[in-house]
Amino acid sequence: MPDRTFKALSLILSYPSSELQDAMPQIGAVLAADPRISPETKVALLMLADELGRDDLYDLQESYVMLFDRSRTLSLNLFEHVHGESRDRGGAMVSLIETYREGGFEPATTELPDHLPVLLEFLSTRPFAEVQETLADAAHILDALAARLVRRESGYAAVFATLSQLADTEADAEVVADMLAQPDDDPTDLAALDAVWEETEVTFGPDPNAGCPQVRDMLATMDTPVTPAPNARHVAE
Repeated sequence: MPDRTFKALSLILSYPSSELQDAMPQIGAVLAADPRISPETKVALLMLADELGRDDLYDLQESYVMLFDRSRTLSLNLFEHVHGESRDRGGAMVSLIETYREGGFEPATTELPDHLPVLLEFLSTRPFAEVQETLADAAHILDALAARLVRRESGYAAVFATLSQLADTEADAEVVADMLAQPDDDPTDLAALDAVWEETEVTFGPDPNAGCPQVRDMLATMDTPVTPAPNARHVAE
């Protein structure tokens, strides 16, 4: 049976859409029901789900792009933080694609295989022990991204705090400190951003015309009916 928490985290970390906004009460309910998440982190998650469900969609999309698309230090492509643009990244991508295929998982998306929402959707189909091992391998990245998002006062930090809790391991503090010592990108410097992304263009995975996975299809595999999520504002109180 799919782990609905990781599917919910994949959705909440995806690019905002009207469909995703409509699904936020159900997504929040899934997260609220998981006893593995601490009460404090759960409150922050529900506040994020509440904001994503009710705030202006265009504002949410602009904020998402500024955070995750225009800042390499906050990139959701995990290998970006490990390999940068080195050739090792290509080999790691191929290995990850093979892991997906061996698990019977074919991402229906134009995103790279190491895109965190894609990885979380895959992990939702795997045994929890395997999930924890994978998250533990990325613990330093998750902790660094959480800290950077806290600096920017972003509610998305709660997602990474949740993943760190579910990994149930301590990240290497020195490695995290080294990552955080790197200066944050300026998301408003579009010229610098273009120069960086023009360095290389690599395509992995399925047909780029396949489109992104639909929220309704992902939610349809959440087998057990859920009750509406409590209002995050009330939970916080």
